[in-house]
Amino acid sequence: MFLISSAFAQTAPAATGGGDIMSSLTGMLPLVLMFVVLYFVMIRPQMKRQKEHKAMIDALAKGDEVATAGGLLGKVSKIGDTTLTLELAAGVEVQLQRSAVVQVLPKGSIK
Repeated sequence: MFLISSAFAQTAPAATGGGDIMSSLTGMLPLVLMFVVLYFVMIRPQMKRQKEHKAMIDALAKGDEVATAGGLLGKVSKIGDTTLTLELAAGVEVQLQRSAVVQVLPKGSIK
């Protein structure tokens, strides 16, 4: 019985009439700063990469040598609106989506 301490009621702090606008703004400042850093570190570079990838996909032409997301290397033989035909070797052609192309290789890369 001597290990249990007595509990005493505490008085509640006095309520203020209204919230101070500066204290609410300084409370939100870390959240706003976190969003700004997140935008410049993650969101903006991702949007830039998407724009560059779309420009590369739109600029594809017959005869370009490309690498796909699956690791295939080949030469573009036909181009459609959403698909293209990739020649992997003589007589071996694969049809795939244009968005699967991840890189346009320099001419003469594939032998």
